[in-house]
Amino acid sequence: MDLKNYIPVDTNLWTGRVDDLEDVNSFRMHQVIKLLDLKELKALNVDTSKQTICLLGYCSDVGIKRNLGRLGAKHGPEVIRSEFASLPVSFNNNALVYDAGNLFCIEDDLERIQKQLEIVIEQMLNKNLFPIVLGGSHDVAYGHYNGIVKYLNKQSEGNFNLGIINIDAHFDLRPYNKEGSSGTMFSQIADDCFKEDRAFNYMCLGIQKSGNTKALFNRADSLGVDYVFADEFYETNHINISERIKRFIDDNDYIYLTLCSDVLDSASAPGVSAMQPLGLNPRHVLKFIQEILNSKKVISFDIAEVSPPLDHGKRTSKLAAILIHRIIDALCE
Repeated sequence: MDLKNYIPVDTNLWTGRVDDLEDVNSFRMHQVIKLLDLKELKALNVDTSKQTICLLGYCSDVGIKRNLGRLGAKHGPEVIRSEFASLPVSFNNNALVYDAGNLFCIEDDLERIQKQLEIVIEQMLNKNLFPIVLGGSHDVAYGHYNGIVKYLNKQSEGNFNLGIINIDAHFDLRPYNKEGSSGTMFSQIADDCFKEDRAFNYMCLGIQKSGNTKALFNRADSLGVDYVFADEFYETNHINISERIKRFIDDNDYIYLTLCSDVLDSASAPGVSAMQPLGLNPRHVLKFIQEILNSKKVISFDIAEVSPPLDHGKRTSKLAAILIHRIIDALCE
């Protein structure tokens, strides 16, 4: 695997409080994490009887730069890891968690790192690893989705329905010409689906009316996008939202789950590219993530646009780490 954008994990990130060196019930994540060099991925023997999860950093905010947003998300993977490292191990011995290091963007070549991510995601899925990608700008979704498609094409000979559930304040369906950005990736995916005669199945949870133009709503409607406004999470019965999500999941064989941190209330997540004072309550987000994971159809996950230089008290990074912690717990249930 030729990965010129790849650097193995910095072992210094996996340190933290130690309550006990022997009692596994006192362990924290830095005591159980397994480090994986992607150059050795093909030789990895994965115990398929266990839930095996693999973290990967996507250290780029070039897409945000192209989208004229606030920079800093390229530092997200490192700080999320440092917050995650000291969280307690709450799953049993039926799970393994690997850290495979980081992909970096070289000379602002966004398309190259997206292609590298595509290759890595396909290889991880081939090894029965559940990828959790740490962003980085939300253009991570383009390479991530393409890697899943490459894997499923080989596994299912093209006979599958892959749904995208994006928890986000924005559709990210903006037009693009020669190059993409953190605001265009789902538009790029939609165009690829059309070219390849594949269904574009896209649901977006947390849409802000103030964050999307009429043209973007028209684009979403023309593509048959199912979306839930952020206000609906406060103003309507959550049962209605749950039923809509369930219908979407039922129509698909696999779900790619992606979360842009700017969907969250800025009181909880100030360190993002585009803050949302009227964003979603993290508890609501966790509730619906749990419901989505309960379907057992989620094939991969990423979290995007955690920006440590814009954060206050590491609130956003801490929240991202807790979300990942809860996701791992749910996968291991």
